[in-house]
Amino acid sequence: MEMNTCKAIVTGGASGLGEACVRNIVNHGGNAAIFDMQKEKGEALSRELKNNVSFIQTDISNEKSVNTAVEKAYDRLEGINVVLNCAGIGGPCKVWSDSKGPMPMEFVNQRININLVGTICVIVNAVKKIIKNVPNEEGERGVIVNTSSGAAFQGQIGQAAYSASKAGVIGLSLPMARELGKHGIRVMAIAPGIFNTPMFSRVPPKVYEKLNNSVPFPKRMGKSSEFAQLAQHIIENPYLNGSVIAIDGALRMS
Repeated sequence: MEMNTCKAIVTGGASGLGEACVRNIVNHGGNAAIFDMQKEKGEALSRELKNNVSFIQTDISNEKSVNTAVEKAYDRLEGINVVLNCAGIGGPCKVWSDSKGPMPMEFVNQRININLVGTICVIVNAVKKIIKNVPNEEGERGVIVNTSSGAAFQGQIGQAAYSASKAGVIGLSLPMARELGKHGIRVMAIAPGIFNTPMFSRVPPKVYEKLNNSVPFPKRMGKSSEFAQLAQHIIENPYLNGSVIAIDGALRMS
């Protein structure tokens, strides 16, 4: 698929990895609908990028909200052929803490509902629109790119809930790709390492430096633009399907 033909839903598109994807799509002549809860940031980005972008405030963990947002995106973009699921929530919490006790199930449910269930909900609602597309010469109707994490493979202490949610994103990729292949829809996942996003904005300078130095090469956090470049390659390369690609500078978490 060519980038200038993109009519993309980008969840979490108001900031971080999602924002970088939105900007990259627009820079290549495509159009995007931002699904995000951050109204102020989403509307500001939409104003900046003008007619190529539409902001739709969306709670991806709420099926009704997602269904309404997909209908609006379909009308505003005059179609949907790409889904980039970048919305997510992190945060550490131990299964058992001597000072705080057991992990609250509310903490677990929030991460599963946003990172995993929300991802699936957006896909399910978008697919019913994508299958209506006229296939290109490869028979392709659409591309779905989901965001997992290096924590899915190498979660650290305190990341049990987060790692489980992101491992689920990897787990859905192959069966969805197999199922949706007959409709000309590809499904891929990206597993980023540590990236310089708003998630790390409150990290103390010493910790920030330590994180940078933990990456074998290059010795820094990833740039959101680098994530967007990989997402672009997945969109453009028709033989990428049913797999997960790590982008982490060879980082392996201890």
